[in-house]
Amino acid sequence: MYATKTTDAVSWFEENPETSLGMMEGAGLDAATCVIDVGGGASRLVDALVGRGLSCLTVLDVASEALARARQRLGPAADAVTWLVADVTGEWTAKPVDIWHDRATFHFLTDARDRQRYLKHLYETLKPHGTAVIATFSPRGPDACSGLPVVRYSPEALAKELGGEFTLADSRLHDHVTPWGAVQPFQYSRFTRR
Repeated sequence: MYATKTTDAVSWFEENPETSLGMMEGAGLDAATCVIDVGGGASRLVDALVGRGLSCLTVLDVASEALARARQRLGPAADAVTWLVADVTGEWTAKPVDIWHDRATFHFLTDARDRQRYLKHLYETLKPHGTAVIATFSPRGPDACSGLPVVRYSPEALAKELGGEFTLADSRLHDHVTPWGAVQPFQYSRFTRR
């Protein structure tokens, strides 16, 4: 997608990631918090986190072009971020984090084995008592995105996927408006690791 479209012309573009930031603030986000943004790509979330003084940041995405765009946009501040080009279900490691953030990656994992590999990384990367903020299409959302099938979740269904190691702390519905005006119903869930 990034080879043929500008950053603000993809369906998931969001000028201001206020819902993600609000969920992270609910977990106590401050300048000392370590965060990984899974599937972060060219998202503006990293800009907001750097702007708040965070220096323990990792952005993971399968699209090297998306990460390159974010790095270029940040300029010299990009040097404070760890950039990982990887499939979230593949082989990769990152330092332990306080907050695992994922806006719209998990719902693309339609195969149970891929979800298990995702969860393995979540368990390995998130510190005890850490927070996972995961946003997926809600049950009212589309059943495909960018030509790919998705799995839609309620907060309760997502909690069941994550397993007993996590407690649902907060959830909220959010209607994302694409750059061309279509509405995509999301649900954001914040989980605390036991």
